[in-house]
Amino acid sequence: MIRREEVYKIGRVGKPHGVKGELSMHIDDDVFDRVDADYLILDIDGILVPFFMEEYRFRSDSQVLVVFTGVDTVEKAREYVGCDVYFPRNNSDNDDELSWAQIVGYEIIDGESSKTVGTIVRVDDSTVNTLFEVRTIEGSDLLLPASSDLITKVDGHKQQITMAIPKGLLEL
Repeated sequence: MIRREEVYKIGRVGKPHGVKGELSMHIDDDVFDRVDADYLILDIDGILVPFFMEEYRFRSDSQVLVVFTGVDTVEKAREYVGCDVYFPRNNSDNDDELSWAQIVGYEIIDGESSKTVGTIVRVDDSTVNTLFEVRTIEGSDLLLPASSDLITKVDGHKQQITMAIPKGLLEL
């Protein structure tokens, strides 16, 4: 059984493309540029299910057309429309080349106190200054700058990012 902490979300299945089971996927991650992927994982009613790919091709930077093994009609393809798409962390764990999508779920550790601040729930890269949206241990939300100047260590195996968090920022 595939556990949620073993995968990270890379996109969502869109509508079927053509009549032979090809599906359109909107992707938020460049995993196809970094590693060879034999399979992807779909969230079907809360269960993570692996699907082997026969082929895929890019339609744009954020859209991929994919043919899954066993999905060969438009009717079968329609069953997966709207499913979230995940990729296994162990197939792409390289601390030097983590994508923003890949670090969602990582813990943020305060470098000064060595205490866990919280967990990254989202990365906002819609502005010049990228921000980590962190859910603190207490349950509140906190925004931290995702600056390489503040990140002192990344541990992909422990899924932790240690940061030199500026004084006072945790009290806001």
